[in-house]
Amino acid sequence: MINIRIILKLLGFLLIIEGLFMLLTVPVSLIYNEADGLQIMAAGFITLLTGGISFFFNRNAEKTISKRDGYIIVSLSWILFSAFGSLPFIFTGAIPSYTDAFFETISGFTTTGASILNDIESLSHGILFWRSLTQWLGGMGIIVLSLAVLPLLGIGGMQLFIAEVPGPTPDKLHPRIKETAKRLWYIYIIFTFAETLLLWLGDMNFFDAINHAFTTMATGGYSTKQASVAYWESPYIQYVITFFMILAGTNFTLSYFALHLKFKKVFQNEEFQYYLSFVVVFTLIIAIIMYLTTESGLEYSFRTSIFQVVSIMTTTGYATADYLLWVPVSGMLIVILMFFGGSAGSTGGGVKIVRVVLLFKNSVLELKRLIHPNAVLPVRMNKMSVDPQIITNVLAFVSFYLLILVSSLIILSALGLDLQTSVGAAASCLGNIGPGIGAVGPMENYSNIPVFGKWFLSFLMLVGRLELFTVIVLFSPEFWRK
Repeated sequence: MINIRIILKLLGFLLIIEGLFMLLTVPVSLIYNEADGLQIMAAGFITLLTGGISFFFNRNAEKTISKRDGYIIVSLSWILFSAFGSLPFIFTGAIPSYTDAFFETISGFTTTGASILNDIESLSHGILFWRSLTQWLGGMGIIVLSLAVLPLLGIGGMQLFIAEVPGPTPDKLHPRIKETAKRLWYIYIIFTFAETLLLWLGDMNFFDAINHAFTTMATGGYSTKQASVAYWESPYIQYVITFFMILAGTNFTLSYFALHLKFKKVFQNEEFQYYLSFVVVFTLIIAIIMYLTTESGLEYSFRTSIFQVVSIMTTTGYATADYLLWVPVSGMLIVILMFFGGSAGSTGGGVKIVRVVLLFKNSVLELKRLIHPNAVLPVRMNKMSVDPQIITNVLAFVSFYLLILVSSLIILSALGLDLQTSVGAAASCLGNIGPGIGAVGPMENYSNIPVFGKWFLSFLMLVGRLELFTVIVLFSPEFWRK
């Protein structure tokens, strides 16, 4: 039976966390002598008060979380976070429309990076900081953040971890879920600090540096400039961001091993090998094509290619060039990368590299099974046989992913969007990428999408961020049966 009180208690607890982070934005407004600090403070207190009331009146709830409770908490938490996270935009007048404010906020928390803003530089520093902070919190997952303190409430968090952590299987760095969450966040914070420092040493001021570090490590892609990273014509900055996008798209378990100098475990990981191979191959192909078909120099061709390849594949969504203006074959390769995603256990969205690899391996073995029907040919990953149930899960995931994508194309086309824009918006939002193709390309945004389209794309962002099944299972009658 669904435990309503524990759900309300934990959702209240999560809103308290959001409210506290919202209040952290107020000093930024004060530092820059901006008048919207009071409005942001009001939004923070409303969020805190709502969460506090929900937590207080359910503080004595039974402390057991079932698997069903976990799915409900995770799904509702992202919706509530976006609903209340929209308040600073509304109260300050930065985004007057609630539809647009909700779209911008859920795009932040799901680390999609799709924006409706046409003049980002006109926003106050406080609002820009909150906008980037939504992505940083969403990157590792606010649920994982809460797991570090849930034991203080006497509540085990494994069911939330299973529902939230992206990828076919969650990798635990430590037997206790609390310690796992802490170690994930330590790595996340260390990388964020390191990138901030390196960007600050370049042409960025400290404010731009920390905002871009937030959104890089989250693979979110929000920038403080309308032109994104292209605003800084600095090879140094682009290479630094590229490096940290690669880190953010890597399984954080491997980053943990690397920080403990266990490099052998990192480079022997098969998913990581494929991940780097895809980056290298796609980068070289596009760079060579760019060098041969344009007047660009060799270094510029390589830098621009690797930046866009990594940005799209890790679902970060930064832009230094308009890939829609490239020769068709290069643009098509970028579109293909939209269906790859980062590694499992990373902050990246999308299908995930491990699923792509497992799907390919299983397809190849299926051909061999046709020739040798009596042979036992298990799919192997990292020299170990993969549980057939995982293969079934991958096949189901990809099937649902394609079904949702095709259905979304029909819905968006019915709203009057052209085919290219429909494909770009659906693939980008479902894959949590940000920029797409057509009217939502890297140099455009989502401001002209119809109101219903924005709400529908917001739903796609949520579905994509929570790995499809976490949300889809809520629409199953069996889920709600006693």
